[in-house]
Amino acid sequence: MVSTAALATVSLFIGVADLDGFILFASRVPRTVALILAGIAFAVTGLIMQLLTRNRFVEPSTTGATDAASFALLLLLLLSPGLPLGLTAVIASVGALLGVIGFLALVRRIPSRSSVLVPIVGILYAGVIGAVTTFIAYRADMLQELLSWGIGDFSGIIRGRYEMLWVAAAAALIAWIAADRFTVAGLGEDTARGLGLNTRGVMALGVGIIGIVTGVMVVVTGAIPFLGLIAPNIVSRWVGDNMRRSVPIVALLGASLVLLCDIVGRLVRFPFELPISIVMGVLGGIVFLWMLLGTAQPSDAARPARGRRPVAGSVR
Repeated sequence: MVSTAALATVSLFIGVADLDGFILFASRVPRTVALILAGIAFAVTGLIMQLLTRNRFVEPSTTGATDAASFALLLLLLLSPGLPLGLTAVIASVGALLGVIGFLALVRRIPSRSSVLVPIVGILYAGVIGAVTTFIAYRADMLQELLSWGIGDFSGIIRGRYEMLWVAAAAALIAWIAADRFTVAGLGEDTARGLGLNTRGVMALGVGIIGIVTGVMVVVTGAIPFLGLIAPNIVSRWVGDNMRRSVPIVALLGASLVLLCDIVGRLVRFPFELPISIVMGVLGGIVFLWMLLGTAQPSDAARPARGRRPVAGSVR
């Protein structure tokens, strides 16, 4: 919490314009609040998805949720442009919801539930949706709009254009309230049912939270890759898989990471600004690759000792 407060304070004083009362309350404060809410929502969403799939390497950007939301927004822009922001967020949330359902259905058909295979399938699934979306946007001359949804950027956040993020934060709060149920669901379907849990209801709640958060975030700020992957994995190394204990720490860590990446993006080429998704993408890509390589390596116990041959009939 101390680091989050410190980063939020630093964020208030970084900018090209001279700081005065109007700039502070019309731009700097809304942007900082939006960064905190986005970090909380995306990080908790990643934690929920990892518990539902029982896989540490999945989050909305690696499972097709953000690409499906962009696809829904593109169709909306083609068929009925000019809708209010709230209705646009609802359509994006429905698209993200369908994307998550499609990914979960695809994962159930994978014969081997390898911890590495599942995220690879998710990335391929997201790539197919993204390719179709890009093709349609290219033919309709809407690549610029598609780019604005796919790249997270807080430079346009001002008073009156971020309040919808409170909906995403409320969804994260619901996840904390139902944390014990998600923890039991993460034990596996058979075990959860044996403990009396309504697995379908918990799955529906989790998928709904993921869809709402992803849809709102894509509309308001654009996608932020790998955030939901980094924060839950770091926290799980500290406190384990108990979601009730993990959610507050994951939320604070997610907010701190978003604030830090935004500050780096604003300072690295000052007075110009790099979108936060670029900074987070570089950081998250490195961590994701490190996690995959670490998982793919055989354990020491499975490695044959060099220069030794097994002795037949030996007994320890």
